[in-house]
Amino acid sequence: MRLVLAVVLCFGTLAAFSQQTPRVVQLSGIVLGEDTTNAVPGVHVYVPKYGRGTTTNTYGYFSMPALVGDSVVISAVGYQKQSYIVPANEGDNITEVFQLEVDTLFLDNVDIRPYPTEEAFKEAILALRLPDETKKLRESLDGEFIAYMMQNTPYDGSLNARYFLDQQLYQQNNRFGNIANPFLNPFNWARFIESLKKKKKDK
Repeated sequence: MRLVLAVVLCFGTLAAFSQQTPRVVQLSGIVLGEDTTNAVPGVHVYVPKYGRGTTTNTYGYFSMPALVGDSVVISAVGYQKQSYIVPANEGDNITEVFQLEVDTLFLDNVDIRPYPTEEAFKEAILALRLPDETKKLRESLDGEFIAYMMQNTPYDGSLNARYFLDQQLYQQNNRFGNIANPFLNPFNWARFIESLKKKKKDK
């Protein structure tokens, strides 16, 4: 009789213990944004009570063990937090789809002013000393300075392109031979001398 009573008490204690211990389930799911076609990666899915959790991968998928009755928080930057209670009647594997809503925060308008008061602004304007533009203009028109800039300033893009096109045209014209120098042409010299004689006769 005592043995039977001990067995009954033992099974009763195990049953009560099993009823008090929450069941472990595998919670899986996909987290989507407001547009249900786009998954949200890097979302924190965790149980604050026990400090355990995981994050969604690049496809918005996650999977983690949880206890029945756990309050799971789904949190991401720019989205509103959501809470999910793990149900007890869904079996050992639970799969859910979570859709987050964008957390829009409207801030009050802020006027940024360089001076605290209008009087301080007026004083700063009156105390302002503008540079002498005439002196700068005279310095910029200095002949030596302009000559120095002409000698040392490199070509810009347009001048480089123009130089390249001129060289290309020169090579195209000289592909069959060098261009004759007009100063070495004796017929040109003869015409030049005749023109000088004609000018003397006219005088």
